[in-house]
Amino acid sequence: MTALAAVRDARRRRLRRTSAVIGAVGVLALLLVLASLSLGRPTLGPGTVLRAIAGSGDAAAGFIVVDLRLPRVVAAVLVGAAFGLAGAVFQAVLRNPLASPDIVGVTQGASAAAVVAVLSLGLVGVPVSLAALVGGVVVAAISLALAGRSGTAGSRFVLIGIAVAFLTNAVIGFLLTRADIRAAQGALVWLVGSLSSLPWDQLAPAAIAIAILAAGIGFLSPRLRVLQLGPELASGLGIRVGRTRLLLLAFAIALVGVGTALAGPIAFVALAAPPIARALVSDAGAALAGSALVGAAELVGADLVAQNALPDAQLPAGVVTGILGAPVLLLLLARRARSEAVTA
Repeated sequence: MTALAAVRDARRRRLRRTSAVIGAVGVLALLLVLASLSLGRPTLGPGTVLRAIAGSGDAAAGFIVVDLRLPRVVAAVLVGAAFGLAGAVFQAVLRNPLASPDIVGVTQGASAAAVVAVLSLGLVGVPVSLAALVGGVVVAAISLALAGRSGTAGSRFVLIGIAVAFLTNAVIGFLLTRADIRAAQGALVWLVGSLSSLPWDQLAPAAIAIAILAAGIGFLSPRLRVLQLGPELASGLGIRVGRTRLLLLAFAIALVGVGTALAGPIAFVALAAPPIARALVSDAGAALAGSALVGAAELVGADLVAQNALPDAQLPAGVVTGILGAPVLLLLLARRARSEAVTA
């Protein structure tokens, strides 16, 4: 009984810590959202922003906040949360802290399909986003098929994904070198990852799709926790390991496809958000909710920097996430090398 009470007490303490951390990250995300809506040309006070959102402010402030700035911030929240959650699922299912849609070719497949749509088919707007979604899903399906029945169990899927990513990058480079310079410039802006010029009619279906996919992952999250105990134990507890892994990866791949279709292949959010969330909650598990919130805060903050870092220009958000994400990748590689050295 004493041991059982100790286990329950430890669970309560972990739950309190997790709730406190998630609440703190949520508050940080809200503050970053408010700052993104306030800063710019012109700079607006927080009260003015809140009145504009409520519809009780003057018409000029309402246009600036609701029509110009709010869609960009909402897109950052949606895409950041989608990438953070998808990255957490990838890393938990593949049991590799370096597994990420950025690394295994999903975002590159979406990018290649979008570039083909822009440069070869002359498409713009929503059709390009749909092409990106289809491209990401197709590349992921090819990688899973090449990995075989046991591909989701280890590093084979990751290695195949990296090879596919190099192939799709070669396709992108070939198309860019043969394209008209003006068309290539537009494609390059999309390839870096940008949250600008996203209307409400594009955000609404993306928000619904992300909510449905996140709910699917939430439904499977108890099985994911059992999977992290190991395939043998999970199978002994009645979990269909292969099917559960495939379903979780399918939801995560679809999340990445929707996020990439909306804003382009914004780098390192899916890779960096999960380890940051796990470190904050001191949890070796998937930290799904924390990863989604950290991803949202990360992208909103990166876009805030991108809009205000230079006085006469606005950078794509992907430039900032790339600058900040590279050190995170190096840190993860160093930590993995140290852990392997200790194990050896």
